[in-house]
Amino acid sequence: MNPDYAPIVCHSCSHESEPSMPVRIRLARYGHRNLPFYRIYVADGKAPRDGRHIEIIGHYDPKPEIDGNKHMGLKIDRAKYWLSVGAQPSDTVARLFGQAGLIPKPPRKGFGTKKAPWATDRGFAVGSGM
Repeated sequence: MNPDYAPIVCHSCSHESEPSMPVRIRLARYGHRNLPFYRIYVADGKAPRDGRHIEIIGHYDPKPEIDGNKHMGLKIDRAKYWLSVGAQPSDTVARLFGQAGLIPKPPRKGFGTKKAPWATDRGFAVGSGM
């Protein structure tokens, strides 16, 4: 046991545990080059992207199939459980969960912002007849 921290006692099961990082719901990349697919998993906040995970709760295939749709499989009951205990979804997983109707859709990034002054007009004459 590490002497640098104060032990946390869980009152429901009366055992000591180390302080934990926030739990994240995020994607792990699998597949081949130019053919990715992702597993949606729950992991500790400090775990690497493709590293140790707590539970796999679904998968996401970003390449459209023949029918033109991108496919996602999800254990909805487990996703709702992890969200209820405070797991934080990554931006991409939050977007996917919003499309699935598990959480409210997050606002789209990059919309509603001002354009850079150089992107609007470059000072050229438009439609000058020669």
